[in-house]
Amino acid sequence: MRALPRIVPDGTRIPFFRFRYWAFAGSVLVILLAIVLMIVRGFNLGIDFAGGILLEVETPGPARLAEMRTTLGGLGLGEVALQEAGAANLVMIRVVRQPGDESAQQAAVEKIKEAVEQLVGPGVKWQRAEYVGPKVGEELRRAGTLAVIIALAGVLVYLWFRFEWQFGVGAIAACIHDVFAVLLVFTLSDLEFNLSSIAAILTVVGYSLNDTVVVFDRVRENLRRYKAMPLDQLIDKSINETLARTVMTTGTTLLALIALYAFGGPVIQGFTFAMLFGILVGTYSTTYIAAPILYYLNLRPAALAPPEAEQRAG
Repeated sequence: MRALPRIVPDGTRIPFFRFRYWAFAGSVLVILLAIVLMIVRGFNLGIDFAGGILLEVETPGPARLAEMRTTLGGLGLGEVALQEAGAANLVMIRVVRQPGDESAQQAAVEKIKEAVEQLVGPGVKWQRAEYVGPKVGEELRRAGTLAVIIALAGVLVYLWFRFEWQFGVGAIAACIHDVFAVLLVFTLSDLEFNLSSIAAILTVVGYSLNDTVVVFDRVRENLRRYKAMPLDQLIDKSINETLARTVMTTGTTLLALIALYAFGGPVIQGFTFAMLFGILVGTYSTTYIAAPILYYLNLRPAALAPPEAEQRAG
């Protein structure tokens, strides 16, 4: 029987370790650029963080955005932003937070609804109406930042106990790189940064950790098996041996995310785009950041060898 073709042939020997300097330089550049843009440009904060009013309306026919924008701009509510929400007759309306308490926000909502219904006519359907105050937005920003920090700290502790401290440092370096790479995408694009974006970052961290642990487990196994092999060759060998699993996992995940991005609608579009980019970056960081860092952290095979009693039993 003819053997089925393999995505990654057996015995692959790609010299990943050779390109570590280029990878390190590129990663440092990504992190620095993300920090600079976060300070200078910032994010397109969504209602979750910035506060304000968000309305979603479905019109009976194709939305007349220009006329709606002119009408709502003349209501005296401040900056009003309109955009199509995936379909020609679905419009998202964003309005800055109004001075006053919740009753002032509700009055602005009613004002917008009345103006749109007069302009469009009967058949208007309001899908949702949300308001987030500045205090709530500040609390959500603080909670989101804390969630990312706790996740990274948990990764370090987990790998420290499961492997050695060198593995924990390598995994944390890769996760930090992934977080800043995803943040760079949000600063460069007009994607809305909201609670879903925080969820995407945490998911990317989890995926990157999972991929990293698989490679690290093979590195530890090979350290015990090939005690005389130079560490740089052993790292390349470990990455190549897990390459088929990495390609299959990344490929199937990307297929699911592409389908979500294409057909999931605007509500999760920012989340899926961040995930698409983050999965690719997470795979890259495992190969070119986490694994090569082990080489510079004085990783000794003797420290990971099984105890003498286990060797005799074996």
